[in-house]
Amino acid sequence: MSEKRVISVIIVNFNGGDLLTECVRSVLASTVCVTVHIVDNASSDDSLHTLIKAIGNDKRVHIIKNAENLGFARAANLALPDATGEYLLFLNPDCLICPDTLARFASIMDKYPQAGMAGGLVRNLDGSEQAGCRRSVPTPWRTMVRVFYLDKLFPHSKRFKSFVLTCQPLPDKPIEIEGISGACMFVRRTALESVGPMDETYFLHCEDLDWFMRFQAQHFSILFIPDIEVVHVKGVCSRREPIRILWYKHRGMVRFYRKFFRHQYPLLLFWGVILAVWMRFAILAVKVLMRPRE
Repeated sequence: MSEKRVISVIIVNFNGGDLLTECVRSVLASTVCVTVHIVDNASSDDSLHTLIKAIGNDKRVHIIKNAENLGFARAANLALPDATGEYLLFLNPDCLICPDTLARFASIMDKYPQAGMAGGLVRNLDGSEQAGCRRSVPTPWRTMVRVFYLDKLFPHSKRFKSFVLTCQPLPDKPIEIEGISGACMFVRRTALESVGPMDETYFLHCEDLDWFMRFQAQHFSILFIPDIEVVHVKGVCSRREPIRILWYKHRGMVRFYRKFFRHQYPLLLFWGVILAVWMRFAILAVKVLMRPRE
C-alpha cells in the first residue's frame, strides 16, 4: 500500500459531546494518512468547542459549521467536494476505531475491486454485536416478519427470516451482504461517483438503506468484514429528542418502501405495511412519553 495514500473520513456531528473528540482522536491516530471532515449540524452543546480546543490547528481536520440541522445525508454530502481520498469513511461521531482500521479496510477493498463499500463488526460498549451491523435489506415482507415475530414462530422456515443477521454465526472471512451499519461505511470513491451521493430527501435514518440498494443496482457489492471491529456508543446524538428521531426514522422507512417496493406488492398489502409502520411509531412514541424522567 502506498505511503501517500490518503483516506478521507466524514463525520456528521449533532450534539456529540465529548465522544466527538474521542472519535476524531481515534481517526487521527490511524496508521495511514487521513483528512477528517466534520460537518456540524448546528449543535447546541459544546462538542465542537471541545474538539477544537483538543486538536488545536491540526491541518488534517476540516470543519463545516451549518447554521441549521440539515439532516445526515445533506450534511455528509457537503463534505464530498473537499474529501478527495481514494476511499472515504462515513463515521458516526459516537464511534471509535483502532489505529489500523482504515489501513485494513483499504487493504481488503483493494482485493475486492467490485466492492463499492464495506463495513465491519460494530460492537456495543459491552462487547455485544449491534443488530444493524450485518443485515438483509428490510423489505416490507421482512419487516412484517420481524414485527410479528414470525421468525421466532417459524425458526426453520426460509420464508419467515428476519433481516437482522446477528443470530447467525460470524463468518471467518469477508462476505458479500445486503446491508452494513450506517454508522461506519467505508466507500470506494469511484463507486460513489458512479452511484451518486446519499439521497438528501431522507433527513435521518434509511439513507444508508437507500444507498445499499443503489450500489447493488449498479452491480457494486457490499462487504461485511468480521475481523475489523468498531465500537459504537449508540444513541448519544439522539437521546435529547427521542420522539423526533423516531419520527424521522419511520418517515424515512415509508419513503424507502415507496421508492423501491411500491410496485412489487399488491396495493392493499403495501398500504397495510405503511399503516403498520405508523402504528409502530405511535406505540414507541407512547412508550417514550411514559418513561419516568431522569
